[in-house]
Amino acid sequence: MSLIDTITQSHKSMVEGRDIPWLLRQWVERCPDKPFIIWEPFDEKPQSFTYAEFAAQVERVAAALYKNGVTLGDKVMLHIDNSPEFLISWFACARIGAVAVSTNTRSVARDMTYFADHAEIVAAITQPSFARLVHDSAPGIKFLAVTDNDAGASADVPADIPHIPFADLLAETAACPARSTEPFADLGVQFTSGTTSRPKAVLWTHANAIWGAQMNVAHMRLRHEDICLTFLPLFHTNAQSYSMLSSLWIGGTIVVQPKFSASRFWDVARRTGCTWSSLIPFCVKALLAQDPPPDHSFRFWGPAVRLPDVEEVYGIQTYGWWGMTETITQGIVGDFDQPGPAMGIGRVSPGYDIAIRDEDGNHIKPGSRGSLFIRGVRGVSMFKEYFRNPEANAKAFDADGWFETGDVIQMDEDGNLFFGDREKDMLKVGAENVAASEIEAVVLETGWIGECAVVGQKHYMLDEVPVVFVIPNADAPDNLKDALIEACKKNLADFKVVRDVIILDDFPRSTLEKIAKNELRERLPAIEAETKTG
Repeated sequence: MSLIDTITQSHKSMVEGRDIPWLLRQWVERCPDKPFIIWEPFDEKPQSFTYAEFAAQVERVAAALYKNGVTLGDKVMLHIDNSPEFLISWFACARIGAVAVSTNTRSVARDMTYFADHAEIVAAITQPSFARLVHDSAPGIKFLAVTDNDAGASADVPADIPHIPFADLLAETAACPARSTEPFADLGVQFTSGTTSRPKAVLWTHANAIWGAQMNVAHMRLRHEDICLTFLPLFHTNAQSYSMLSSLWIGGTIVVQPKFSASRFWDVARRTGCTWSSLIPFCVKALLAQDPPPDHSFRFWGPAVRLPDVEEVYGIQTYGWWGMTETITQGIVGDFDQPGPAMGIGRVSPGYDIAIRDEDGNHIKPGSRGSLFIRGVRGVSMFKEYFRNPEANAKAFDADGWFETGDVIQMDEDGNLFFGDREKDMLKVGAENVAASEIEAVVLETGWIGECAVVGQKHYMLDEVPVVFVIPNADAPDNLKDALIEACKKNLADFKVVRDVIILDDFPRSTLEKIAKNELRERLPAIEAETKTG
């Protein structure tokens, strides 16, 4: 047996006999009365769900899904903001062996139709504010279930939308059929932006979730008493894996907010005794603009990079990491005992093989930078596949199993790692990865533009925002800028909408007449402003 085969078998043996329903049962049996979920809506009173209470609701919704025709392997769209209903629905899908397709709630109709068709969904669960969007985007599904609130705020479903009230799912009395534990069954789909004009459907197995949960806990040294504050969207890997699955692995507690709110952060964190949180630099900037609280219970924050300012102001340890939807957990991670320099992302996680290669394909040396490749076991430590996309799967992995991440990593003279840039044509808008080509396709589809190029403009809070340079056709409207921005608003999620349109007579060119996007970026001054709280 080859070394790679041995490693593969070793990784698979870690998850044998375990899946998500198995993991939830462990804590229901061991600490049924311990709070698992504390829900902190903005406009209503907090709610708490013990492990036993949460599991009972999961059973009822799972039975209802089965009764309404959802079976093993079926795809169910969850288009819901952070809420107990999202969590219950995700676990209910796992319970009956269905696949939860968690979609970005900032998506527009064009996105939703693609998500529904590509994932081949048979049913959907959403909230009143998205009911019409989901209904119109997926007309062929068996049923649409809708909650009675929008992330905690009471709301009515449009009267003309046929649906099953989510409350009816929760009221199901039939028993949920038994399902044998199957670690390698499909579990979830998340859509992630790539360099193509359409996001790719990243498929996880139960084994992926079990692997990610325990690796997260090992990286962060979490323990049973820990309480996690979660406000990043649960439809993304960060909150779904780093926060939710980690808390489940240790039998911990997760405090869920609808979204990030700087003005509510400290009140919730102090009142519920939160000990850690995964957050992004955008959130940290907003919090640092406020006066620090007199006391708190945080041991650490995971803001993706080490931030000594946070440690100095709040006395909260920070450390960095790098991961992506395809890796489930962190492939590069910091260390509490050896935190490393400011802005560092840590060192290679022991669960993965990492290669940082120069232009000649050689491993880089200290003091240089290179392209990041990662290798693990498909369906365990790496995602199973890009669902219904054999071409993308073939391109993603080489013959030796190395996955090209598209990221550039810098190594300092001491071997510490830093995030360098995105090698692929990608933008980072807040916490969202955005493919320039997806925006360019929408701009070109208007028929007004002969050639265009989307680049990122540096932004004081969001890292960067999209700007498009265009060469217009002769029949372009006089109000071209406004018209293009409106076309983007109609066809793209709000974070993908271009902030500016710059008209050119010609583009700067590089080798083979390609547009020199680096020169276009240099023309854009950084957007700077005072940070505001709220």
